[in-house]
Amino acid sequence: MSDPLRLVLLRHAHSGHREGLADIDRTLSDRGRDEAVEMGGYMAQEGLVPVYAIVSVAQRTRETWATVQKQLPEQVPAVFEPRIYEAAVGALLEVVRAAPDKYRTVVLVGHNPGISALATRLIGRGGANALVRLRHDFPPAGLAVIDFSDAAGWADISDHSGELERFATPASNPL
Repeated sequence: MSDPLRLVLLRHAHSGHREGLADIDRTLSDRGRDEAVEMGGYMAQEGLVPVYAIVSVAQRTRETWATVQKQLPEQVPAVFEPRIYEAAVGALLEVVRAAPDKYRTVVLVGHNPGISALATRLIGRGGANALVRLRHDFPPAGLAVIDFSDAAGWADISDHSGELERFATPASNPL
């Protein structure tokens, strides 16, 4: 049996709100850049290094991923997926299910409310404290790690079939 699937859901870090700038073009704020550095360092320290990244085309998600990537020990292939931007949970699930099965650990960098809704839909078990925190608030730069031990491939993941391995945020992050 191959390694279990691991999905890392990463919400983009805090962004700015410049007047006249289209939503898709919003960039990270100074706070957001700091959060992305922190979460990238956390991912590297904790061994949460994906082998494939699926990133929304929005500027703030691209910047979040670029900043996180710099903290990781190796370059991770990334695709920039327009279907993630402003996506409902069903569309996000389609994107994840289409991930190549050769990549056993995938990060999806996206937006709320979709990221939070996807986590809630996929998680069937996990630590009670982490589940409560995730359901209460999935803040910017929040990170949910979901393992699928019973799925042979990404197309096999289903509602409530994942286990929440951890939920980390810049506020809860020990770095």
